[in-house]
Amino acid sequence: MAPVTKPTPGRYDFVVIGGGSGGMGASRRAASYGKKVALIEASNRLGGTCVNVGCVPKKIMWHAADIADKIRAGADGYGFPVPAEPKFDWATFKPRRDAYIKRLNGIYENNLVKDNVEEHHGWARLKGAHTVEVTRPDGSVYTLDAENICIAVGGRPTIPSSDQIPGAELGISSDGFFDLEDQPKRVAVVGAGYIAVELAGIFNTLGSETHLLIRHERILRTFDPALQDTLTNWMEHTGVKFHKKTNVVRVEGQKGSPLTVHTDNGEKIEVDVVLWAIGRQAETDDLGLDSVNVKTDKHGNVIVDEYQNTDVPGITAIGDVAGKALLTPVAIAAGRKLANRLFGPKKFANDKLDYKNIPTVVFSHPPIASVGLTEPEAREKYGDAVKIYNSSFRALYFSMVSEEHKEPSVYKLIVAGEEEKVVGVHLLGLGSDEIMQGFGVAVKMGATKQDLDNTVAIHPTSGEELVTLR
Repeated sequence: MAPVTKPTPGRYDFVVIGGGSGGMGASRRAASYGKKVALIEASNRLGGTCVNVGCVPKKIMWHAADIADKIRAGADGYGFPVPAEPKFDWATFKPRRDAYIKRLNGIYENNLVKDNVEEHHGWARLKGAHTVEVTRPDGSVYTLDAENICIAVGGRPTIPSSDQIPGAELGISSDGFFDLEDQPKRVAVVGAGYIAVELAGIFNTLGSETHLLIRHERILRTFDPALQDTLTNWMEHTGVKFHKKTNVVRVEGQKGSPLTVHTDNGEKIEVDVVLWAIGRQAETDDLGLDSVNVKTDKHGNVIVDEYQNTDVPGITAIGDVAGKALLTPVAIAAGRKLANRLFGPKKFANDKLDYKNIPTVVFSHPPIASVGLTEPEAREKYGDAVKIYNSSFRALYFSMVSEEHKEPSVYKLIVAGEEEKVVGVHLLGLGSDEIMQGFGVAVKMGATKQDLDNTVAIHPTSGEELVTLR
């Protein structure tokens, strides 16, 4: 069903600006309580960053790279001799991936129809604490009157200006990664966060000459040092060309032609694609926030309290635009809990998202997973009451793989106090992404080391290491 082209009669209980994960979660949950709900999306694709240029297509590309790695490193050892180096057909694969994403867009649209949420297509601007103006693609304008308004517009990748770095515009962002029609032979990824690490890993594993330019010595500096060290070393081992303590000073060339990246170390790196992965910023430009005095911080994130309220009654914000825990499931959970509190039964009167102990995964090669405090954070909070349990091993899968391709696994359990409450779990290695979901539940429930010890192991698995640590 196509989006509506004008308001329907009557005041809306809830108007959500943004059709990404958070907006979908909030609007559908509100509608489930019988409320009149509208969702406004500026693009022609529902699902936001995650579905269109983030988690989902990224994970599909990770799977493709993982298959290449298994063919290259594991096939022969497992009795499947491969006559030649596997070659990934990017140009053929991209349309298949895009078709799947388009299918998801359609499913999202059908879900809105099924749940009786009005979809409005256009650019939304706040005109008052209870009024949203919608400018449609054809230029027509109308307003929606609402009891409650939720800002769920997400964010966008940051690219340096040409004033900061001459030639920066010659590069692409993580969004542009998904527009690439062909696989670049040589690529420079700038950044050390999870997006940079994931995309560099995909490029490298699929066979592109991959340079990773980072400002410090290690990647993923917000993660536990054990994961930082192990993954940095392994990525170097697999062929990613690290340029440490490096800043880009200019980029020369023309789009579609070879580019030369100049660094403050005097290096000249010639590549076919430069990809900026240096952070994200809230998509709050031209939303009319100033006109209703919705406050933002210095980064442009909408300032909210623990209940997602802005300082303007009736206006809330969820997801990446609020600048806290920029993860798709966080936006969905915050949106649903907000709708519960606003429109649900009395038991949800104080419903809110608890931002502590949120598990997260980086789809690197191998993947890493983390929940709770890092060791430095735990020692700062608990001092000498912290105890660390470690295990370093190789997953059974690698028993049939040649030595140079045996990926490391590193598990780290951080506990505190006499009861040895688990305050941090950090994993690196095959299957860490799937293993973490269950242990995330345990940490959220306040598990102790003894609880893990009391759990019978599943053998042979990597996950059993966490319940047999000594």
